[in-house]
Amino acid sequence: MDRPPLPAQSSPYSLHFTRPKNSLPQLPTTTNLQRTPDLSRPPISLHLPPKASTTPPSNPNYTPVSDIPAASRKTEAPFPSTPKPYSNTTPWKRKPVPVKTDGLVKLPEAKTKLAIIVVGAGISGLTVAIGLKSAGHEVTILEASEVLADIGAGIQIAPNATRILGRLGLLQDVMQHATVLESCSMRRWEDDSELGNGQMGNDAERRYGAPLGVVHRGDLQAVLLAEVRRRRIPIHLSSRVVEVDEFFGARVKLERGQWLSADVVLACDGIKSTVRRQIAKTFGLSDMSVPTGDAAYRLQIPRSKIANSGNKRVKELINRNTGTRWLGPGGHIMAYPIRRGTIYNMVLMHPDTRLLSDNGNTGKRESWTNKGSKKEMVGFYKAWNPVIRDLIDMVPNGEVLEWTLNTHHPLPSWSMNRCALLGDACHPMLPYVAQGAAQGIEDAAVLTLTLSLISSKEEIGTALGVYELVRKERAERVQRSAERTRNVLHFVDGEEQIERDMKMRGASESMKRNAKDGEWKRENPDQWCDREWQDFMWGTDIMQQTVDNWCNLVQKVERRNVTDLNATMCC
Repeated sequence: MDRPPLPAQSSPYSLHFTRPKNSLPQLPTTTNLQRTPDLSRPPISLHLPPKASTTPPSNPNYTPVSDIPAASRKTEAPFPSTPKPYSNTTPWKRKPVPVKTDGLVKLPEAKTKLAIIVVGAGISGLTVAIGLKSAGHEVTILEASEVLADIGAGIQIAPNATRILGRLGLLQDVMQHATVLESCSMRRWEDDSELGNGQMGNDAERRYGAPLGVVHRGDLQAVLLAEVRRRRIPIHLSSRVVEVDEFFGARVKLERGQWLSADVVLACDGIKSTVRRQIAKTFGLSDMSVPTGDAAYRLQIPRSKIANSGNKRVKELINRNTGTRWLGPGGHIMAYPIRRGTIYNMVLMHPDTRLLSDNGNTGKRESWTNKGSKKEMVGFYKAWNPVIRDLIDMVPNGEVLEWTLNTHHPLPSWSMNRCALLGDACHPMLPYVAQGAAQGIEDAAVLTLTLSLISSKEEIGTALGVYELVRKERAERVQRSAERTRNVLHFVDGEEQIERDMKMRGASESMKRNAKDGEWKRENPDQWCDREWQDFMWGTDIMQQTVDNWCNLVQKVERRNVTDLNATMCC
């Protein structure tokens, strides 16, 4: 039963998602901020700072993380200063709404303190590092890049992600940068007519107990980085991992030839993951990215340019907390304001015309920073409505970014021995249901729980097994939904398109009426806007499920391990 609505607060997140009192360890006050923990030592007491080791480790194959050259210990990233609040009359900060607060999971304190190497400082890597450090583990992040730059564009942070960020004490900081979309307008490519309007914003927060917003990826990463530094988690830049232990023990090899050891290795190194390829090879698989046939342009149009437009409809787009989704033959566009209405973010999906000319080699274009051709972009969208053409015209030559949309075939397993994959390394998400960041954050939350609930290091394999049991089927189901949604959004005009549009209108009207007779369950072909699918994507509390079913999950993993062992002995 839901609790009575809470009274309105000055911030809708200050009460509902505050860090539980005494649930997180206090940081030591005497720790040298420049010191890197020596992983050759046993896990330290939770409230005591580590001491530097002066004795070389006895294992010749072991190098503690503290021996990484000082030149690679840069931790500062050139993120821009926080933008000034948008001061127009547009209500970017909406009124607080009552949310469900019952059943929230508190972060556990680790029963066994582990030394953990996190490979990659993206959204998944930073989140899992924060969660694990909060529980009392010793965490070190290894990042291949020389600098953590403010790259990317707008991404969605759905309720299944913001619920977790709240438990980490980060939601209020993240939402200061976010735009809360009150609705999403689905529109036709040719004449800009509305096909349907999905209610989000306050409606989603009431239903799922956590907010839904869009945010610049760089702003989200900046909030996570600030918390990483506050918790004194070391990040080593220019530290590319090229190999893990051949038996998947907790050892990694850096590009410069150095081996580092810990108790657990968590690989969050993206779609080109080295650890993923090594796990795939163990199963006799060649791990190659699979082109979807689509590519995407990413545009970020400053408010100043839109303000000078002579098109009234274009000006309306930047002044409303509304997402707009234009559907057309062979492509679609998703757009919304970010950074407090100072930028209009657009993602323009289209056929990947260079796929054949590249002979299927898309590796060089799996990047947020590859340049695209404005001429080709204008050519594809030349028959689309004037609103889209006017927006495209505002983008200067040389400022069009394009990247291919690739995926991977699912792996038989995400974990081997003491190593596990997270985020895009194990389930790269296509953007059609906007769950890439959210699913990576779910991975981080579950691993925080499983590695903190075990009683000894001998149970690490069980913890990783429970993580995979909880996350793999769900994440891969979301992956498949994105692939199905892609096909539906790109119908050419004809019978299929007419039927899709009719269903969208019907589902939209049903949600508006909030029918109590079950009519709201009418399927929306666009699964991102489908209420039943939203309940699955956004309504699932993955942390609560893990805690509630912990004993059963452990038993399932142990039974599976016995079955696998018996099968191996029979062979």
